[in-house]
Amino acid sequence: MITSKDNELIKETAKLIKSAKARKDKHLFVAEGLRLCRDAAESGAHIVFFLYTGQAAEKNKDDFALIRSVADKSEEISRELYNKISDTNSPQGFLCAIDTGSNTAMSEIKSGGKYAALENIQDPSNLGTILRTAEALGIDGVILSHDCCDIYSPKVVRGSMGAVFRLPFMQTEDFTAWIQECTATGVSTYASTPHEAENIRQIDFSGGGIMLIGNEGNGLKSETIEACTRRVKIPMFGRAESLNAAAAAAILMYELMNHSERKQGGEFFGRKY
Repeated sequence: MITSKDNELIKETAKLIKSAKARKDKHLFVAEGLRLCRDAAESGAHIVFFLYTGQAAEKNKDDFALIRSVADKSEEISRELYNKISDTNSPQGFLCAIDTGSNTAMSEIKSGGKYAALENIQDPSNLGTILRTAEALGIDGVILSHDCCDIYSPKVVRGSMGAVFRLPFMQTEDFTAWIQECTATGVSTYASTPHEAENIRQIDFSGGGIMLIGNEGNGLKSETIEACTRRVKIPMFGRAESLNAAAAAAILMYELMNHSERKQGGEFFGRKY
């Protein structure tokens, strides 16, 4: 049993939890908790090492056996030490370090596919929720600008509820240039914006395309909007001027995925949209 905070594996784990640079350098990220660790094992993620407490292993024997059977290395650590390194409020005694190359690399946009592209999303909770929703709706993949928050941060991983293990994604160094290239090659690109845009409910998405969602406070950059095929907006009532980024993304992705033949307007509680 590992009991010292000076153990090399423990020091590496602490760095992976706290540092995006360490995650990038080591090509590893952390998933913590019974459900996430089990999900990683069931999803075929490459678990490089698995840390657990004896109490957690005894309490969750079947899940422990599953995770340990697929992990490259498994080590028991004391409950006191685990509680010190844990990033959760209620530590469950299971932690996996996972290869960042596990199953999710995406290098191209397939013809007719439907994708979400995120520019400068900064809140890890928003990013995690967007990934979770994207997987649930059947989005083919997610594109991230280089200045989005780290997709492998513990908060994103938890918020994604395992989607980070399965959902294809890619990151671009020059987001606007990448969108320009997609548009130039005939891929439909849709900039979400509340200003001078088409009602999203009146657009035919049957040919697929890329739905762009911007930063929580500022939305998409003007040059990114200009690079897109069309501008779309979510019709809103009352005095609300905007939606939370994750909520807006959910609506936008739902419309992209679930309406091939568009209605030319309609009514919602007696209001035209």
